[in-house]
Amino acid sequence: MSDPRAHSRPDQSSPPDQSSPATRSAAQRLAAVRARIAAACAAADRDPAEITLIAVGKGMAAGRVAEILALGVTDLGENKAQEAATKAADVASLQPEPVARWHFIGQLQRNKARLVTEFASMVHSVDRPTLVVALDRAAAARRRPLEVLLQLDLDPEPDPTRGGVDPQDLASLADAVLRVEHLALRGVMTVAPQGVDARRAFDRLVGYSQVLQAIQPSATVISAGMSGDLEAAISAGATHVRVGTALFGARKLASEHRS
Repeated sequence: MSDPRAHSRPDQSSPPDQSSPATRSAAQRLAAVRARIAAACAAADRDPAEITLIAVGKGMAAGRVAEILALGVTDLGENKAQEAATKAADVASLQPEPVARWHFIGQLQRNKARLVTEFASMVHSVDRPTLVVALDRAAAARRRPLEVLLQLDLDPEPDPTRGGVDPQDLASLADAVLRVEHLALRGVMTVAPQGVDARRAFDRLVGYSQVLQAIQPSATVISAGMSGDLEAAISAGATHVRVGTALFGARKLASEHRS
């Protein structure tokens, strides 16, 4: 059987040269993002150590992601299963140390669950019981637990293409995760709705996080905020921010599809 990761492989790159202009530029972008996080934490009276920075390399070559890993960002995020599986292997080859921790943050079809469990430590986008079952089976086959977050749809006009469970179904979805053996429920995630004040959405997410923690006290992760709204997310109480453009620059967008 052919390796499913062999299709649509991104261009290979050499290991990052720490003295190259590209790496210096990556270091400058990273420093700017860390400064933004520090300033947001100071304004919110929070410790920057509470914030996990996830570098989202969507559409970026493995060499670009390896540069960020070499600079010490060990939490890496992707949102397309096929691209992510290939890139995770390529980054490990280019930059074996430090070891990356991969987060899958995109919408996920059940038939890609096994592929995602090959590389991901945490899936941020669990939004339906059928996906819970598929991920549990895949994690069982891999013989290692998989951490998951419940993605909430906080859009006033729900958009199925963006994913997320209706908040009124949060408790039942949490129960579905807690009933299976190979998934660990760690918290909640959202993408700020378009055209809506991000801070209000993040405040709502924190409220739902408290609801979830009443069900599962260890589910303390709040994944919210991206390049344009990380300050609002940190102010609201986010523990994980997902940053792509501010770290890697603008990407060339390919046609979007469910991964």
